[in-house]
Amino acid sequence: MAEVIGVRFKEVGKIYYFDPKNIKLKTGDKVIVETARGIECGMVALANKEVPDDELVYPLKPLIRKATENDLFHVEENKKREQEAFKTCEKKIAEHNLEMNLVDVEYTFDNNKILFYFTADGRVDFRALVKDLASVFRTRIELRQIGVRDEAKMLGGLGVCGRPFCCHSFMGDFQPVSIKMAKEQGLSLSPVKISGTCGRLMCCLKYEQEAYTDLLKRTPKVGAIVKTPEGKGLVVENNLISGTLKVKLDASPEGVAPTTFKVREVKLLKDGYIRMDKKEIDELKHLEE
Repeated sequence: MAEVIGVRFKEVGKIYYFDPKNIKLKTGDKVIVETARGIECGMVALANKEVPDDELVYPLKPLIRKATENDLFHVEENKKREQEAFKTCEKKIAEHNLEMNLVDVEYTFDNNKILFYFTADGRVDFRALVKDLASVFRTRIELRQIGVRDEAKMLGGLGVCGRPFCCHSFMGDFQPVSIKMAKEQGLSLSPVKISGTCGRLMCCLKYEQEAYTDLLKRTPKVGAIVKTPEGKGLVVENNLISGTLKVKLDASPEGVAPTTFKVREVKLLKDGYIRMDKKEIDELKHLEE
């Protein structure tokens, strides 16, 4: 076991463990720590706690100090510099006629490096741009190409549900989302219905999937043969949330509408399966990327 603190460097970002050096801190404290990319200022997301050794990556980077007023003033000054750097970089991108979209700019706390985040449809040769920016800012320059999901997380916005993006408001890391999840949740496979503003599958499909997986275990699928209080029949529709089934009874005359039953009222004789059309999946595969 080792005592650690968890630190975030973005409002909604990954939590990194650091050695607190026997200094007691509380959630919300600003701290100066040593990271792989230099000295940074972050916020304590997890106060001092014991963590098993197998959950840690050694050697742990150390806490340098709790942030002082001067440190916090320096952070605010860096934010102003970032705004100016953003404008300068946009002008340079235009001058170099590069097909890229600048998303965000970050100064490291010690000002030893400036990171420029951008999106682009393909690979971009930005070597000349880096040299140009280095001559302007006279420090190390790093251009980092990010995906559309990362762009949405950085910029934020409102989803189709009317709430702030999950990735921007509370999700630390992105989780894999698949077309199969949308299919199992009974959603229309229209790109407009299942993709977010970023143009990729909605993140909420992932954290709702566990509930749907559990419901699918207890709910006969479309195509299942079941025994009902009114006789044997074929499941033609199911509603996982309400726990109801529409069953076409064997004894019903042709053209008669299916009968609705609660899941608890029927006995499963032979389950159906969720059909995955390969052509349809291939056409929507780009939504997973």
